[in-house]
Amino acid sequence: MQLMEVPEAVTALIGQEQYEEEGGFPVEHGYIWTTCASVENGNPLFWDDDVAAEITDGPIAPPTMLSVWFRPHHWSPGRTEPAVPLQAHFDLKELLDLPEAIISENTITFHDPVRIGDRIRSRQVLKSISDPKTTKLGTGRFWVLEVEYLNQDDQLVGVESYTAFGYRRPEDVA
Repeated sequence: MQLMEVPEAVTALIGQEQYEEEGGFPVEHGYIWTTCASVENGNPLFWDDDVAAEITDGPIAPPTMLSVWFRPHHWSPGRTEPAVPLQAHFDLKELLDLPEAIISENTITFHDPVRIGDRIRSRQVLKSISDPKTTKLGTGRFWVLEVEYLNQDDQLVGVESYTAFGYRRPEDVA
């Protein structure tokens, strides 16, 4: 199976910030407590303001909630189409004519803590696109996308890295 060459317009995106957007709501205790309750996380750092003041100079969100603050709600007033997280990923599937894709690796690097009241914004950066590869899934390309998260003071609070494999399934043999 032959894949199309990577269009120059796509290679030009490597290293470029795309889809900078602010989360739809500030970081707040309700989301934190609901998330902690759903996984039975009783860490007093997230429940007790005195403990948080002593350890982290005030309440923080669990680091694992980093992407929560930029995930768009499916619907919001004035939006005409549903919002899609990781839009750059879906763009690549279309631009490279690779209809299927999986995330094969995900890593998160934490920086400054996310605090109550922060307004988190994110931006997506395409880091690389591989040469064609064939796996058990099909023939396609790997790409690496990073999502950088910053607070309202432009402090980096974390970076999430996704390695995806976009592919075409092998043709059925009759």
